[in-house]
Amino acid sequence: MTPRTKTDTIVIHCAATKPSMDIGYDEIRKWHVEDNGWDDVGYHYIIKRDGTLQTGRDESMVGSHARQVNGTSLGICLVGGVDDNNDWENNFNDEQFETLKTIVLKLKDKYQIEKIIGHYEVDDVKKCPSFDVTEWKKNNGLV
Repeated sequence: MTPRTKTDTIVIHCAATKPSMDIGYDEIRKWHVEDNGWDDVGYHYIIKRDGTLQTGRDESMVGSHARQVNGTSLGICLVGGVDDNNDWENNFNDEQFETLKTIVLKLKDKYQIEKIIGHYEVDDVKKCPSFDVTEWKKNNGLV
């Protein structure tokens, strides 16, 4: 893994899992390492269905979560994001959104980050994280 020399963006993701899938770091790391052949989980943080924050890839390292900005960003993934037909769906709960706000504020302050985006903003093929990040930021005083 490569150390990140600049941190100017937070990218919010979803795991593209159904609401019934209560997974976390272990499963996502397995997908990334065993299925994708990566050296570690791609996200720096994972937020489980109950709002638990899990640490993923070391915060100081380049992530593997949004090809266009991996070298300058931190990746946060919320478990969920698709419905039972695998269509994009905002199915996150209040606990997840509260944890998301807490970690975004912490990272924003730590790195003086102004750019907080959804994955869809750098990859127009995806609708990840299945909600409007700009609207979420406005509603949470992050703009």
